[in-house]
Amino acid sequence: MGKKGDLSNFERGMVVGARRAGLSISQSAQLLGFSHTTIPRVYKELCEKGKTSSMWQSCGRKCLVDARGQRRMGRLIQADRRATLTRYNRGMQQSICEATTRTTLRRIGYNSRRPHRVPLISTTNRKKRLQFAQAHQNC
Repeated sequence: MGKKGDLSNFERGMVVGARRAGLSISQSAQLLGFSHTTIPRVYKELCEKGKTSSMWQSCGRKCLVDARGQRRMGRLIQADRRATLTRYNRGMQQSICEATTRTTLRRIGYNSRRPHRVPLISTTNRKKRLQFAQAHQNC
């Protein structure tokens, strides 16, 4: 069984409630679907520190572009779809590198693909295609 990640506060409360209800570690693990090592670790954390919340939320590097910055970048993109990354960076409040801008754009839902330009058919080509289609209609 691989690592699932951190438990939510609700799941931690379920572990504590099962242990306080008198279930053994094995019974709690089987009932809740967690590993045998998770149950005592969560319960011990409650007994020693008096809390069941996780500290994983505060770990890791903070995002340079928060939700407000993502909305701002989305508005900049909608205003001018063909602008370059450096031009989007100038519109932001804090300066960020192009890689961060590109990552944020992907997170918002904009990818680096641009629409393919299709040349319009001129009147002479349209006439020639019609003649060709009529000539080869029953071939």
